[in-house]
Amino acid sequence: MKPIKGRGAVSNPASRFHKQSISPFDDGWGTIEEEPGRPRTEVRIEKVRRIIATNQSPDIPFDQSINPYQGCEHGCIYCYARPSHAYWDLSPGLDFETRIFAKPEAPERLREELRKPGYRCKVMALGSNTDPYQPAEAKLEITRGIIEVLGEFRNPVSIVTKSNMVLRDLDLLVPMARRGLASVYISVTSLDHKLARVMEPRAATPQRRLQTIKALAEAGVPVAVLASPIIPCLNDEDLEGILEAAAEAGAERANYLLVRLPHEVKELFLEWLQNHFPDRASKVLNKLLDLRGGRLNDPRFGSRMRGEGRYAELLKRRFEIASRRLGLNRERSSLDTTLFRVPLKPGDQRPLFD
Repeated sequence: MKPIKGRGAVSNPASRFHKQSISPFDDGWGTIEEEPGRPRTEVRIEKVRRIIATNQSPDIPFDQSINPYQGCEHGCIYCYARPSHAYWDLSPGLDFETRIFAKPEAPERLREELRKPGYRCKVMALGSNTDPYQPAEAKLEITRGIIEVLGEFRNPVSIVTKSNMVLRDLDLLVPMARRGLASVYISVTSLDHKLARVMEPRAATPQRRLQTIKALAEAGVPVAVLASPIIPCLNDEDLEGILEAAAEAGAERANYLLVRLPHEVKELFLEWLQNHFPDRASKVLNKLLDLRGGRLNDPRFGSRMRGEGRYAELLKRRFEIASRRLGLNRERSSLDTTLFRVPLKPGDQRPLFD
């Protein structure tokens, strides 16, 4: 299979739940050599009854999250959310990038859930699964609606994105940030424009992301950089450069994560690697096997994010030294969960003591 311009995955394999798979077969007519048409993005509307997802994983720093979209047009080949498309009987490959499920009812469902007597305020994570500012958001404004609701209830929000579209919502984020209710992580995987375009074909350029960090910092919104994912022998040499450029732009904090390859992502990543970097494929593969104890994926809590062994320790040490030198992570930042309040609905009587 040949790479498709503007897409991350090279193919569209069946999900792990399929008992049968289809492979191209040369029937002698030469059609197997024909280049398939470039797939177009299709956004489907998903109706939801609940929107807040809870998390109990000990190595993830949030308890609840919202995913306005399922699937992501950015096309990041390494995305650990790709296997979720299998539950829709769709492929984690090109389907994940071209068949996007949007949840326009999310703001209203969120408002209902925040009003429930049993709700306890915790930081809401946006972008933990797929990017909340992917291209469909420009028209649908679901993420914006969610932030508006969180602002009404004074519920803190932490956003992770690769997009400069987050700047559109500064009018909402700045007032929340002043109350300690908002922070943003900008994911930067490489400073190499060409490498970033191959890894994340429809995401903002590295320069745009650094400009976004600068704009957020100047507006008073706490901003951090997420150097993720680190792929050995591919973008690992960029780690210090990413941290330095982000700190110069105004980032206060930083973090990094090692590439994860759960379920179908393993095969998709290896296929992509062979197509785009055949000269380095075996070296990347061997290093990943070394980091994961002889496997391409390690699902264990803790080690799945950073890996194990000498290379993992070296990477951790490099990150710590660079962060200390650049003044990153000097203070522990926490969002304020004490300001939460349920706003009055039309016709409600204001309490005596407010």
